[in-house]
Amino acid sequence: MKEAEKSVYFATKNRNKFLEVVAIASSFGIDLKHLKVEKMEIQSDSLRDIACFAAMRAAKASNLRVIAEDAGLFVKVWTGFPGPYSSYVFKTLGNRGILKLMRNVEERQATFRAAIAYCKPSHAPVCFEGNVRGTISRNAKGRLGFGFDPIFIPSSGDGRTFAQMTNREKGRFSHRAMAFVKFSKWYASAQRLS
Repeated sequence: MKEAEKSVYFATKNRNKFLEVVAIASSFGIDLKHLKVEKMEIQSDSLRDIACFAAMRAAKASNLRVIAEDAGLFVKVWTGFPGPYSSYVFKTLGNRGILKLMRNVEERQATFRAAIAYCKPSHAPVCFEGNVRGTISRNAKGRLGFGFDPIFIPSSGDGRTFAQMTNREKGRFSHRAMAFVKFSKWYASAQRLS
């Protein structure tokens, strides 16, 4: 069997996302490769729909087994905004803008959610989701991670933001790690059965 037939390709331009889950894949015996492509995104309120569409397009274009991911920060006081629009909000406002908008807000609960879709060429995608609850910090903290990591403190953590944690530490309970573990368990089981 050719290497491309054994490997699963993570279709993303964001190397940080790939690095966050490659160790998880390896622990399940999955040969995860980075496929550096622009993710084709549809406009939707559903992370699942966005990830599934991106995985189907990437699998068809590359003729490879592909995963695509979409994630978002859902702020409770804003009824879930920015959610699936997190990438755009981060590009336009950044962490500083979010903190400024929340300067006088006491209710700081938020949830990070991720949807990971797996697709083989000419097949329907399969999707796996994960989420982690937490709060928006008062100040950006940490130099690790990316995106909203410096302002998100997971409830199940030790009081640090995601940006204050290594990939290994963050991988114990991040939204992306949870979704990827679900995918990895399913994929490893499916490979044993085939």
